[in-house]
Amino acid sequence: MNLLYTRISTVEQKNDRQTQNAKDFDFIIEDKCSGATLFFERDGGKRIEKMVSKKQVTKISVHQIDRLGRNLLDILNTIAFFNKKGICIHFIQQGIKTLNDDGTENPISKMIISVLGVVAEMERNLIKERQAEGVAIAKANGVYKGRVSGTKETNLDFLNKPKVKKAIDYLTSGMKAVEVNKLTGLHPNTITKIKKIILSIQ
Repeated sequence: MNLLYTRISTVEQKNDRQTQNAKDFDFIIEDKCSGATLFFERDGGKRIEKMVSKKQVTKISVHQIDRLGRNLLDILNTIAFFNKKGICIHFIQQGIKTLNDDGTENPISKMIISVLGVVAEMERNLIKERQAEGVAIAKANGVYKGRVSGTKETNLDFLNKPKVKKAIDYLTSGMKAVEVNKLTGLHPNTITKIKKIILSIQ
């Protein structure tokens, strides 16, 4: 089976560009998540892993490398997993295939993928740096002042929670609160609080 994998970061985004040749594929799996989410932790990634274990996949096509992820190590680990299974990944936009026709690893593609993966990771790190700078500015301006009323944690502890960090990523990428609620499971009031913090540091 020739499978097309697509990923968009928000529910509102469209993936028309990624699926314009959908008729050329036997099956399509779409993820709606941040590129920072590890491939096999995504709903679509888990589905593909199960399909591979049942030997239902022979080839995977992805529009471009950053759709696979924005973490170089995860990108390389994901490719290595599929290479070991003898499944070629075709990155359509870049015209790169991870395996040659005889099933051997393509060393040139590995080098190019590594370079492009670094670029994707750098873009992700720039976003995180801007967020960190914003938090630092907010702290300097006295936005964070000790503990939140009714809780035992400081605002800084609150911001460093894994789910809160994910929510910040989603909100700054343009997601609506209701979408962030579905993806993180955070209470709407918590998301409102996070939005206020984001606004205060922009």
